[in-house]
Amino acid sequence: MVSLVRHGTSMREVARRYSVSLRTVQFWCRRAGNRRLDRVDFSDRPPGTSHPANRCDRSLEDAILKIRTHLRVQTALGEFGAAAILRELRAMHVSPIPSLRTIGRILERRGVLDGRQRIRFHPPPAGWYLPALASKAAELDSFDVVEDLAIQNGPLVDVLNGISLFGGFPASWPQDGITACSVMDNILEHWRQCGLPDYAQFDNDTRFLGPQNHPDVIGRVPRMCLSLGVIPVFAPPREPGFQNSIESFNGRWQAKVWRRFHFASLRDLVLQSDLFIRAVREISTQRRESAPLRRPFPETWQLDLQLPPQGTMIFLRRTDDQGDVRFFGRAFPVSSQWPHRLVRAEVHFGEHCIRFFALRRRTPQEQPLLRQTPFRLKTRSKFL
Repeated sequence: MVSLVRHGTSMREVARRYSVSLRTVQFWCRRAGNRRLDRVDFSDRPPGTSHPANRCDRSLEDAILKIRTHLRVQTALGEFGAAAILRELRAMHVSPIPSLRTIGRILERRGVLDGRQRIRFHPPPAGWYLPALASKAAELDSFDVVEDLAIQNGPLVDVLNGISLFGGFPASWPQDGITACSVMDNILEHWRQCGLPDYAQFDNDTRFLGPQNHPDVIGRVPRMCLSLGVIPVFAPPREPGFQNSIESFNGRWQAKVWRRFHFASLRDLVLQSDLFIRAVREISTQRRESAPLRRPFPETWQLDLQLPPQGTMIFLRRTDDQGDVRFFGRAFPVSSQWPHRLVRAEVHFGEHCIRFFALRRRTPQEQPLLRQTPFRLKTRSKFL
């Protein structure tokens, strides 16, 4: 390129001929100057020396590696990291002494660091703790309460939210206080509209689970689920991940409804929430079409709280130091070989037993049976 320019060809013509930019031709012509071409350095290297001026000598790096080996093998303390090497260099009165960060870079450059990088595992599938959900053969509805939203010059508002795991079908009911009876009414309204799921998941709020001052007693909401053939599932306390779908929807509802507008009354909040729910249902239509089918709501169904419950109820719990779990107001022994681990407790009312299954996030497909315990629910004349 430089030779063509020197023989009278324009720089733009040279750039077109060699398919390079004009700046490239100008750069190499500037590099050549007026010198003979055989005396011009055309190597494309960055400016400066090949060895940084502030880099430690090779002999010092070798000495640092020897000190590391000595500290690791022969010293009583057994510490051989960058800080221990720096202490040893100071004790040996080495000058100049490299900084702590420089010693770390030398160890990294020479490939002698022992630290292992964190191994990241793939997350388990949605609903991994229930085999029917993991295989997407069943649907689950999650419900939760957002509490104490303050309307200016108005009451504190609670919001009952619900969403299906695979279909993404949402529901929301802002109310002036939520009770177990209002939870039942709202959920029944929702299920009459969209059909029954296979599972209904809740946290351990007494409005869902029922009062726990008496052992072996359940409340209204799980009895309603069982009478409809829906399996109630209660997530473990203070355990992340199991309530992700409903917690995510709670945050979405607060961001898109509660924080976007100023509400003068509860009625205004209800109207805006209904608009948001309808909009979410419209955009999730395709997702619902690919979700597991829901059962139609029975037209002649009536709730009788005095009838003994039938079916299955599930508790997700983490064992304590002794391998016990707590629900129904008391402790159940599971396995002393499974402390501080997740278990799924399936309460089978018809069979009068509880089966405990081991749960592992890393191997969600393996859920062996740990224990089977006889159990019989106490009967009460009144449910609060």
